[in-house]
Amino acid sequence: MLRNLFRRVTDLLTGPGEATDELFEELEEVLIASDVSARVAAAIVERLRAAAREGRVRTAEGVRETLRNQLAEMLSRHKAPLAASPPAPPLLYLVVGVNGTGKTTTIAKLGARFQREGRKVLLAAGDTFRAAAIEQLQVWAQRLGAEFVAHQSGGDPAAVVFDSIGAARARGCDVVIADTAGRLHTKRNLMEELGKIVRVAQRELGRPADETLLVVDATTGQNALAQARQFHEAVGLTGVVVTKLDGTAKGGTVITIAEEVGLPIKLIGVGEGMEDLEDFDPAAFAAALVP
Repeated sequence: MLRNLFRRVTDLLTGPGEATDELFEELEEVLIASDVSARVAAAIVERLRAAAREGRVRTAEGVRETLRNQLAEMLSRHKAPLAASPPAPPLLYLVVGVNGTGKTTTIAKLGARFQREGRKVLLAAGDTFRAAAIEQLQVWAQRLGAEFVAHQSGGDPAAVVFDSIGAARARGCDVVIADTAGRLHTKRNLMEELGKIVRVAQRELGRPADETLLVVDATTGQNALAQARQFHEAVGLTGVVVTKLDGTAKGGTVITIAEEVGLPIKLIGVGEGMEDLEDFDPAAFAAALVP
């Protein structure tokens, strides 16, 4: 369950105070401190100021309600469902991101989700470079009872994805969820190799991967925005999974990525359990941010 991730915003906008210039200035500062980018924070506050000038908002409580509605509307513009019904099996999810964002755990949660829907899942160990990454994903596959494909450590990640698609067809799997090596988005050669994975998958499937999802850690703030921009430029992301939204994050990362990059937030991780990967609901998220 999401806690109030915008506590300082809520505190500021609680009570009988009036919608003054000072209030709006402080609100903009608090939004930026909550990981909303300066540009997006300024745009949000300017719309609230306009509402005050027009007499539609007069009190701090009114600002809070308007802000909640505004955030829900902003996030709804970027809402998109997860791909679920491919033209021909298997459904392919490529999962990308830097190390430490919760990528492997997210893959396991996705696998469990598809299994609850009655689908046969194959996990592909495309992270062939990070120490123990193959073993970690294999452990998850065993726990889930999912099919598993891997090559030797240091092998070609694109070859793993290629073989996984063929294995899924041969074994009657409905879904392939492929890990990829934790990429430093600042390393051009590594991003180019990720592009190779995307191209190989497209050739073998006869279509682009059904989802290319970036996993970002909400606690990293503006660095998550840089990751989203550069991964999207490199491989054409279809959406973002934001992890670690369990009360420690400030929440503004979600708003910033949606507005600055224009990518849909498709899933959010709110805990460690296998069911703690939720579809992103803009209205519910806005209500959690600004109760």
